[in-house]
Amino acid sequence: QVQLVESGGGWVQPGGSLTLSCAASGFPFSNYGMSWNRQAPGKERERVAYITKSGSIMNYSEFAKGRFTISRDNAKNTVFLQMNSLKPEDTAVYYCDAYINSTDYSGQGTHVTVSS
Repeated sequence: QVQLVESGGGWVQPGGSLTLSCAASGFPFSNYGMSWNRQAPGKERERVAYITKSGSIMNYSEFAKGRFTISRDNAKNTVFLQMNSLKPEDTAVYYCDAYINSTDYSGQGTHVTVSS
């Protein structure tokens, strides 16, 4: 079955960096675009970034532009999110998502806390 396992979250001070990883299995990874989404406490889930199946096109939400970079390694069935210049408002649970056959799959998420 489809499995998405996020890792790499943690605590970081404002201005710091983190790289999140998502290991995918159970589906032909290179056939699907992937996204990172996040959900902050008390807020709705929101899109962070999306990458096409080949990795040639990425798009970002406004808050992520210039600070976050999404990438993928199709040989390793892994998608990454490099996050720089982190702000307290980036504190959230980060999820990777795959939309497969009209179903949205999501992992368990990884917590990111940005505070001093």
